[in-house]
Amino acid sequence: MFELDTIVSLCKRRGFIFQSSEIYGGMQGAYDYGPLGVELKNNLKRLWWQHNVYERDDMEGIDAAIIMHRLVWKYSGHEEQFIDPMIDCKVCKGRFRADKLEEAVCLKHPNKRPGECEGVFTEPRSFNMMFKTQVGPVEDAESFAYLRPETAQGIFVNFRNVLDSTNRKLPFGIAQTGKAFRNEITPRNFLFRVREFEQMEIEYFVRPGDDEEEHDRWIQDHLKWWTDEIGLKPENLKLYEHPKEKLSHYSKRTVDVLYNFPTLGYDELEGIANRTDFDLGSHSRDQGSLGLTARVIENSQSNEKLTYFDHVTNKHIIPFVIEPSAGVDRGFLAAICAAYDEEALENGETRVVLRLPPRLAPIKVAVLPLKKNAPEIVATAKEIKNLLQSSGEMRAVYDDTAGIGKLYRRQDEVGTPWCVTVDFQTLTDRTVTLRDRDTMQQERLAIDDLLAVIRARLLA
Repeated sequence: MFELDTIVSLCKRRGFIFQSSEIYGGMQGAYDYGPLGVELKNNLKRLWWQHNVYERDDMEGIDAAIIMHRLVWKYSGHEEQFIDPMIDCKVCKGRFRADKLEEAVCLKHPNKRPGECEGVFTEPRSFNMMFKTQVGPVEDAESFAYLRPETAQGIFVNFRNVLDSTNRKLPFGIAQTGKAFRNEITPRNFLFRVREFEQMEIEYFVRPGDDEEEHDRWIQDHLKWWTDEIGLKPENLKLYEHPKEKLSHYSKRTVDVLYNFPTLGYDELEGIANRTDFDLGSHSRDQGSLGLTARVIENSQSNEKLTYFDHVTNKHIIPFVIEPSAGVDRGFLAAICAAYDEEALENGETRVVLRLPPRLAPIKVAVLPLKKNAPEIVATAKEIKNLLQSSGEMRAVYDDTAGIGKLYRRQDEVGTPWCVTVDFQTLTDRTVTLRDRDTMQQERLAIDDLLAVIRARLLA
């Protein structure tokens, strides 16, 4: 079993992930996606959107603003509830989450956890993880806002807008992908816990009473999606039921999909929560008169009643909400970990290969000339690359920066499913060699058939 450091090294070496602001020493808890990383990340989000929006008849999408009105976060409960207990060590000067000391490292003794050394801690104090920002030219007590710590609230405050503009009937959902920001006390473990990240979230609105069945359905649907579409092995996934005493303030029930990350072990990949009617009720005026079954909260200053008129009962109801919420960055990390393989070859060498599902792979086809100083071969290879790329169905690249053996290994390491080699025979019969990443088997194909063959395999 490989270590997480192996993946970190691959990501830097091959242009998947870079440390943010690296030339100035880096910024903790922030990472930049490189040329291959942004392709893989976009493919992951595209597959998620395809499955959850395009393949369903009960889903709409939105893209809400990152900076929202401060009262959104007051009435959602984030100003009071979105906190971590923080402590300082008077010896090493480290700052840690008091409830996560087992995951932290002493700054003075890196081989020990805080508390296993001679450290002396301050009393725990509450730390709100939302980033504040200034809005407008005048800095005063009323001119600040927060960067959103989750994308969900942008969906809730737009519930009425979406409902009125689409005439949806229950049950229906609203999907969104986008950036969120959390001022983590102790960012750690590469992409796993960072201060700037991206979410893929759905708020699925159902009638009260139907929520438990719908919750179970979403759990099974997304568990299957991670295996079938992203390539995670079922034996490396498991479900975790949150104990009732540890549920978030909005949750009736939450089940996490856990992935067995190298070095880290099982940890959260996606959370699927039954949020009841807490959120829509929180943002509705006079919500107390609507029979709110969630926790009792102070009346919102919102001017909207975020309700649904049920034609079955002829009453306004506040729908319950099922929320599947996954981290793009953690999904990205899980996909690479699941795909990484070191294969021993007959000649004694080790081949590193990312066995990514073809639709997830950053590059679908690499076109390689057998000789880079043969003008006709180079011209034909570039012609083929342009043919594949212009189809709009795949990312294709041309590479002549090494010998053919090294070029194959390089494409294996970044997960490219197919390589096309243009050689001297191509010039006489217009055929090329198509090499498969996983089997390394090669076959001869006519250039005129190449696009159709790759398209069929990509969709298989």
